[in-house]
Amino acid sequence: MNKRFAFIGVLAAVACVWSACKNDETNIGEGVLEDHDKIVVLCDTFKFESEVDSCDAIISQADSVLLGEVETDYGLLRASVLTQLACPEGYSYPPDFTVDSVDSVCLFMYYSSWTGNANAPLAINAYMMDKETFEYSHTYATDLKVEDYCSRDKSILTNHRIVLASEKLDSVRNSDGKYIPMIRMKVNDDFMEYFASIQSFTTQEEFNKKFKGLLLETSFGSSTMLNISDIALGIYYRFGYKKAGKDTVVHDMKAFYANSEVRTVNHLYYQDKQEWVEKLQGDSDTYNYIIAPAGVYTRLRFPIKRIADVIEENTVLKRPYVNKAAVRVHVENNPVSSANVSKREEWLSPASHMLLIREESMFRFFLFRELPSDTCALLGQLTQGVDSAGNTIYYYNYDMSDFLTRELRNRTELGDTILNMMLVPVSVETASVSSTPSAVTSVRQQQTMSATKIRSAKSGMQLEIVYSGF
Repeated sequence: MNKRFAFIGVLAAVACVWSACKNDETNIGEGVLEDHDKIVVLCDTFKFESEVDSCDAIISQADSVLLGEVETDYGLLRASVLTQLACPEGYSYPPDFTVDSVDSVCLFMYYSSWTGNANAPLAINAYMMDKETFEYSHTYATDLKVEDYCSRDKSILTNHRIVLASEKLDSVRNSDGKYIPMIRMKVNDDFMEYFASIQSFTTQEEFNKKFKGLLLETSFGSSTMLNISDIALGIYYRFGYKKAGKDTVVHDMKAFYANSEVRTVNHLYYQDKQEWVEKLQGDSDTYNYIIAPAGVYTRLRFPIKRIADVIEENTVLKRPYVNKAAVRVHVENNPVSSANVSKREEWLSPASHMLLIREESMFRFFLFRELPSDTCALLGQLTQGVDSAGNTIYYYNYDMSDFLTRELRNRTELGDTILNMMLVPVSVETASVSSTPSAVTSVRQQQTMSATKIRSAKSGMQLEIVYSGF
């Protein structure tokens, strides 16, 4: 019996110890920490301001260019293209080649999509760049002066090429059977003879001196904008040679492409831009706008000094760390399923990718083709979700935690009270790099057309921060 009571006593003692441990489970270790050694975790919500702003032009990129004229809810845009052509370096025509050997020269344009009315006629014309040409190492803005490069004295086409975006007259299908819209334009005899006389393709620089490039523009039609993906010039010629003792005629073609080895520049002009931008700015209390390729952006004005003061006060004598800093940008206009729509109000969809970038870093970032990093730029993607009422919503999410942590730890260098950051629509390229299946390899200012309408800071944006000090 004594042994039995002793065993029960041991169990009771263990139960008491376990109960004591369980009651203090959430505060394990606190009893041995001084107050100044404890980790502080807090959260705050900060209001900020937003406003619409614009720039005169963006840096022209060659990955896609616009051609045409279209009236949208955000102004009338006219777009033309100036491009060099890459020569086949080291290539030579057959020994007996002469101008008379040329059958024809044709200009080809391929387009991936269009904005506007697919059945509205568009007249395309082409001219030789007879004044200046481009330097490959330079960057060019979309507001360059066309008159500095081309006099427009004489068209190189036999006549204006009338185009309907929806027509399939010249179009082809690739090896996968996919339909590729194409426009084929035959050049006149004068240009054919001139181009055929250029028979030296030793270097691109020498070729550019003899053929500076082409200007492509539209002469009438204000309802269609083509998104040009490729441009090429093909020279068709024939030559003869002996085969088995007999004279044989062979027909051949050589193509000159507007590729990455040369410069292609998009000239963009928005009619009455200042007036319609001012109207958008008048709506800034409720909505903000980001319009491409107009260079119309939204500025977010974060009260960085107030944020730093609050966090510093609550984590006094501690090293601050921002665990989370969430900004959600709510999009008010829905994306359409296709770029090739006929209704004017659906011509412009929200941008697929939106960069949140420190304003002072914008020019350098795009000039040197930098990639997003938490030091100056954060990349957001258009995301679909559902609100509390079950309605479909669209938004961009940004986490500024690393960005703000760096700002707070450089507190002594924090001179400005406001941190200005811009929402900029961008085109993004990805590739598989090492273990990352879709690593971002390129971010450029978006040159295709889009319009993103968002809630302003006064009507639906705030910065939610979770921070700690230790």
